[in-house]
Amino acid sequence: MRGRKNGFVSGLGAATADAIYGSIAGFGLTFISNALLAWQFWLRLLGGAFLCYLGVKAIVSEPKEQVKGASEASLVKDYSSTFFLAITNPIAILYFAAIFSTLAGTAITDYSYSGLFVSGVFLGSLLWWLILSGATGFFIHKFDAKKLRLANVVSGITIMGFGIYFLLSLANVV
Repeated sequence: MRGRKNGFVSGLGAATADAIYGSIAGFGLTFISNALLAWQFWLRLLGGAFLCYLGVKAIVSEPKEQVKGASEASLVKDYSSTFFLAITNPIAILYFAAIFSTLAGTAITDYSYSGLFVSGVFLGSLLWWLILSGATGFFIHKFDAKKLRLANVVSGITIMGFGIYFLLSLANVV
């Protein structure tokens, strides 16, 4: 188990992915949004399979003692794995696809509004992760190994459930 810094850096990866989707929506990059929608099947397949993998990994993992300090390698791994998960997240793709369709056909005449939109998406996501990693860091010391194991199993089953849902939803995408 790593600390708040690793949690926040993980959130930075998710916020970066959200900002990329926000940029596509906010700046009216329809050629990218059309490509994402065209690749929706493969993105759902990859995202669903990755969620199942993470769920199984959480279920079988044993709670570890908290590691003091974060290494450079662990921060890069945390950022990149969360970025990958967020950029292939079927919910995010569908959410921003709704924004794409709302903004489709509208001429972007004032890029400052688009810049504010993208900044808001990024900062909102980053703030959420700051709160989440801070709260987790605060409460983690109140859990013993047995409670952490239960939390791993419950979160693993939940994550796997979402992965299975997205894999099953592939029948409606084709």
